[in-house]
Amino acid sequence: TGTCFAETGNNVICIDIDANKVAKMQNGEIPIYEPELDVLFERNIKAGRLTFTTDLAAGIKDAEIIFLALPTPPGEDGSADLSYILGVAKELGKIMTDYKVIVDKSTVPVGTADRVHEAIAANSKTDFAVVSNPEFLREGFAVNDFMKPDRVVIGTDSDYATEKMKQLYHPFCMSRDRFISMDIRSAEMTKYAANAMLATKISFMNEIANICEKVGADVNQVRLGIGSDKRIGYSFIYPGVGYGGSCFPKDIKALRRVAKAHDYDAALITAVEYVNDRQKLVISNKVVKRFGEDLSGKIFGIWGLAFKPGTDDMRESPAIYVIKELVKRGAKITAYDPKAMEEAKNHYLKGINEVTYVDSKYKVLENANALILLTEWKEFRSPDFDEIKSQLVSPVIFDGRNQYNAFNIEKDGFEYFQIGKASI
Repeated sequence: TGTCFAETGNNVICIDIDANKVAKMQNGEIPIYEPELDVLFERNIKAGRLTFTTDLAAGIKDAEIIFLALPTPPGEDGSADLSYILGVAKELGKIMTDYKVIVDKSTVPVGTADRVHEAIAANSKTDFAVVSNPEFLREGFAVNDFMKPDRVVIGTDSDYATEKMKQLYHPFCMSRDRFISMDIRSAEMTKYAANAMLATKISFMNEIANICEKVGADVNQVRLGIGSDKRIGYSFIYPGVGYGGSCFPKDIKALRRVAKAHDYDAALITAVEYVNDRQKLVISNKVVKRFGEDLSGKIFGIWGLAFKPGTDDMRESPAIYVIKELVKRGAKITAYDPKAMEEAKNHYLKGINEVTYVDSKYKVLENANALILLTEWKEFRSPDFDEIKSQLVSPVIFDGRNQYNAFNIEKDGFEYFQIGKASI
């Protein structure tokens, strides 16, 4: 967000309490992987439009608009933890000396803007406005999504704040008007509703896939049949090993909690989460069915650790669940991912000594009893199947993304297990 605003000529100051992270960004190091971001990042630092600091007071002193882009992790009960946002809001109230537009950019429950307003007002002697501006960026496509948005949603009761936000986003909405203004609570709800709808489509298709396996249908054909209906479309109806990432799992939990807090049983949302949790174990269950409950002495090669291609993000990645299930049964894992291996080593699979990381997709295959595809990176889409077959101990592929359905690799002697189609 900061980089893209700087790209259109704004002066942007990014503030964080992590001094090490700030120092790295000051030196041009991006703390995340996102395609195309590095070029814009470096260009705007050199131009002096993008700077970084740990000093909150200095950072917001001359700012007209302040974005709160803080974490809202799920608490033990599934509700969004607002302590970071409210903590900063309280501090802002103490140090603001002139009118500011405060923007909630984080995904927050309905009613958060009111709480932010209260936290600032309790400590502030100056006037201000609070805006809800949910983000709809896809990891792996975030730069393009920001530069060419489907929509820019703004929620506020301030005409002045609406006009300031319209000016800020004007360069991104010039070709077609995508600026949508509404009340604050509707804007907050729009983000949750969008993610819940997309998560529902994923879980629905995975549910259909599991039924297809039981009745002898092929979900790949079913997907084509229903996707051709323009009311449904092809987006988010690819069967797989479930959704992960920073948004869908957290936001589904939070939406359920919001509904419960208002005495409403969100049965459909609850089912979406249940189906997804179950789907993350589908591939490991197929492995156990094929190789037995005791996997001691077995080695499995894993292609893909990130929750989706185009990112190094492993939050709630299905790969975490699959690997832990297999290791629990005595297996060893050899893994490769183009971007997420450091995240795996240092955080999400840290301390699991049964996992070995290699620097190429074909090294994964050495002495492996089977190949398991979990993330559909482009370099995995059209591999050398002769090479795969020659390296594996046994020619077995578990495809968690149905990438190889069109190759008909069973004819080449592979045992091929995919989602939503019974294996021959």
